[in-house]
Amino acid sequence: MTSSILRLIPIYLMRILLAAILKDTGTHDYDASNYLASQYDFIIVGSGAGGGVLASRLSEVAGWKVLLLEAGGVPPAESYVPALNLALINGEADWNYLTTPQKYSLKGFKNNAAPFPLGRALGGGTTINFMMYVRGNRRDYDNWEALGNPGWGYDVALKYFKKAEDYRGTRNKDTVDYHGKGGPLVVDDKRWWTPLLNGFLKAGQHLGYNIIDPNGPEQIGFSVADITHRDGIRGSVAVSYIRPASNRPNLHVAFNAYVTQVLFDENKRAIGVRFEQNGKLRTVLARREVILSAGAVASPHILLLSGVGPIKHLREHKIPVVVDLPGVGQNFQDHPSVYGLTWTVSKSASSSFFNLINPAHVLQYFQDKQGPFTTPFGVEGNAWSLAEEGDPHWPDLQYLLISGTPGIDYGTFLGDLIGFRKELYDEYYRPVLGVDGFCIGPMLTRAKSRGSITLASNDPRVPPNIDPNYFSHPDDVRTFIRGIKFALKIGASPSLKDELGARFHDKPLPGCEHLIIESDEYWACFVAHMSTTTYHPAGTCKMAPPSDPYGVVDHRLKVRGTHGLRVVDASIMPLIVSGNLNAPVIMIGERAADLIKEDWGIPITPL
Repeated sequence: MTSSILRLIPIYLMRILLAAILKDTGTHDYDASNYLASQYDFIIVGSGAGGGVLASRLSEVAGWKVLLLEAGGVPPAESYVPALNLALINGEADWNYLTTPQKYSLKGFKNNAAPFPLGRALGGGTTINFMMYVRGNRRDYDNWEALGNPGWGYDVALKYFKKAEDYRGTRNKDTVDYHGKGGPLVVDDKRWWTPLLNGFLKAGQHLGYNIIDPNGPEQIGFSVADITHRDGIRGSVAVSYIRPASNRPNLHVAFNAYVTQVLFDENKRAIGVRFEQNGKLRTVLARREVILSAGAVASPHILLLSGVGPIKHLREHKIPVVVDLPGVGQNFQDHPSVYGLTWTVSKSASSSFFNLINPAHVLQYFQDKQGPFTTPFGVEGNAWSLAEEGDPHWPDLQYLLISGTPGIDYGTFLGDLIGFRKELYDEYYRPVLGVDGFCIGPMLTRAKSRGSITLASNDPRVPPNIDPNYFSHPDDVRTFIRGIKFALKIGASPSLKDELGARFHDKPLPGCEHLIIESDEYWACFVAHMSTTTYHPAGTCKMAPPSDPYGVVDHRLKVRGTHGLRVVDASIMPLIVSGNLNAPVIMIGERAADLIKEDWGIPITPL
């Protein structure tokens, strides 16, 4: 059986039956491309976690005309089914980008570069992500404010998290004050898990950690993942925010609209955008503002193409300079994770593709939205350990439990999907092909390395250079070694080792076999070979006070040196948060909507 056929089996199976789901969820059939106006009050570029929220909230003002431009199309049918998350990577809803070849990392990856999935569909990354709802740590937001960004501390951020949320979970009764009810974004309990999750939680308790609400008052501990789903169906921003607002006459949404440039007048005011659609170049003007919400890769890319960025870089690419802004595309941050720390377990203790496509599970899903199809494939739980430097309750490591290994598919497609070199994958995972198991992936929550987004060409259709520059700061490797040692303790706990038969796959990694197994030097080599992105780019249009020469937007998210232009997405984070980015960027969108309304004299309902 070829890798492509095996990968597509669940997609074909589900597409036969997806009509039943689409009947319940509605469709995204409101493309306004054929009747766009020549001018809008606000033009929003990008329909992901930031832009989708903005489009919904700004169109609440009946007197404002709002245009939302999305470079992709409607969400693919399989995106509605949480368990088909892996089928979305490298698919039609993904930009299919790669990082640049890395100097210090990705040595186990083809050409020392890695796939860098980014959403290209209505809903952006929320349409292809793993749906985990994690806000980060209260210290993340207090630190943003301490860096000179008033109004972004935790007390304010919490109000907007709650405004966005319709929490339907039942596990976290003791932390109800930290959750919202009635917001657009449904957050609910994870509906299905393997025996591994219970073992993982008990392991945390064995190691002295509590089982926590990951979005409660403190973050240190072990948790079941909260999921953004509505009754077992993906709760993307497209479903939660955009579609409910799409019947407003003042909101237009245009699909397959690839923005190539922000247009400025002689006073450096953003007056509109130029975009390609169906082979034609189109222009739309803005009366009030242009808002870039295209993400931490595309937003700086559009700014650079528009003449806003480091003057030397713009001149190298023969782009007329509008504003010399050195920070555009700099301060790139991500959450790198160690892939492939693998344990085998007794039969049927973990996920399996073949178990997933069991007809009984398919029927269970379509009858009552229960079973393994309700959960992103392999996603089980999270943990955050105490930090060794600074405040111990501001974690520098997160751990994701995955019920499955890179060899669970018998070597058919997961290795290629992740991007491993074929010879490394074949050699290292051969003993565990098709064997039940799990991975614990340590993830750096506050990496010290910084990368960049730069132009590869002044042609807007040429992807930018995505250079994460992983491990350019040596402290990141040392932190990862500590994280690996903690993951090994989890795997060796009685609840996993004795009760589920967990055995660590201790075969020496190709390229590191000359080192003493499990020494610090070996783990440093392992990290350099096996770490890659967790799909969380941030920081490339940094929010900062005027004293910071690399700031791009102010605390009201206005782009320096321009008028009528803001950025609202993960790129504005001065420091990446200590958790997944979906929930924080939705919060940023909610906060930005109120800032914009305030700036234009619209009364804001107190939170």
